[in-house]
Amino acid sequence: MEYKKLKVVELFAGVGGFRVGLEKSEGFEIVWSNQWEPSTKTQHASLVYEKVFGKDNHSNKDIEKVLVKDIPDCDVLVGGFPCQDYSVANSLKRSGGIEGKKGVLWWSIDKILREKKKKPKYLILENVDRLLKSPVSQRGRDFAIMLKCFQQNDYAIEWRVINAADYGFPQRRRRVFIIGYHKNTKQYKTLKKNPLDWIKENGVLANAFPISNCENFVTENINELDLVQITKSFNLNSKKSTFENTGVFIDGKFITCVSRPLYGGKRILLKDVLEGKVCPSFYIEDEDIHKWKYLKGGKKESRKTKEGFQYNFSEGSMTFPDTLNKPSRTIITSEGGKSPSRFKHAIEDAKGIRRLTPVELERLNGFEDNHSMLEGITDVKRAFFMGNALVVGVVEEIGKALKF
Repeated sequence: MEYKKLKVVELFAGVGGFRVGLEKSEGFEIVWSNQWEPSTKTQHASLVYEKVFGKDNHSNKDIEKVLVKDIPDCDVLVGGFPCQDYSVANSLKRSGGIEGKKGVLWWSIDKILREKKKKPKYLILENVDRLLKSPVSQRGRDFAIMLKCFQQNDYAIEWRVINAADYGFPQRRRRVFIIGYHKNTKQYKTLKKNPLDWIKENGVLANAFPISNCENFVTENINELDLVQITKSFNLNSKKSTFENTGVFIDGKFITCVSRPLYGGKRILLKDVLEGKVCPSFYIEDEDIHKWKYLKGGKKESRKTKEGFQYNFSEGSMTFPDTLNKPSRTIITSEGGKSPSRFKHAIEDAKGIRRLTPVELERLNGFEDNHSMLEGITDVKRAFFMGNALVVGVVEEIGKALKF
């Protein structure tokens, strides 16, 4: 049976992780994309995006300055929106009485949903899992604000923190995926009938990434609260977030629980993504090995700030070199470059200890080899792209589960 492709708008596109994943799952057509890196003269990620996918229907303009009427209508709105200080609600400048102090890019999503006459049927959003427990003084408040915004725009929501390695992918990357269903969709109606079944078996995320059980259920109603009330009082001074790693939200009420992954398929390990031939520049010089060992080793030492304040510092040890027979650790944006680091990967092969290459980092996220290669873009910048990207196979599986 042939299905009509769902039209997709991709925000905060980076080098196109969402697009790659959805196109692999088939059934999706990206009709417009936007990538803008603030405070950067050369828009490297956007240039890579255009190299891979072409310039047609791609915007390299500050999304805050893009008029909603200039964004095409779509069936699906997707994006891995930036994760800094999402929504410190302390102003009445915007309708709804709330404005992000730094994380204004969340409000670009909310603005599109508010102003679009024909709202997207579905939303697929991705962020770091600490979104569910920020800020420190009001654990979960930022996410509660977002849920309220979704409700005001007529969406039901499900979310799950997914560690890609739990489902066979070669990188231990934990991210929260948020799927939205407009009230006119069949998924909205099905979720509303039985939210618990949706979480456990029937939902898009449950089909894409099965779970074995759920526990620690919490139910709460924020239907009577407005955005300002949530900002001021939600979970005030609590040390624990209200939100667990799994949940649904509909009609102002959320149900959240702890779920555990269920997977018995093939597992890809770090050793499976390694290149056969590697440039000598990626090998760590013998005289620098001790610096890497120190940074990755356990420490208990006295340190002093620039102001002269003395304090005790401690941290545990990390495996050095990295284990090849497991999925890799999470790629971070500072992965590139020769300088010794606690968090960069370092592996051992027949020739010595070395850093990971850009191609190996691309493979850990599921991109084709040299996806991010472009004249004038350094290996350091390519590593930065992969630290910002997502595991495209996770998006592919979500796309397959959503299509039907």
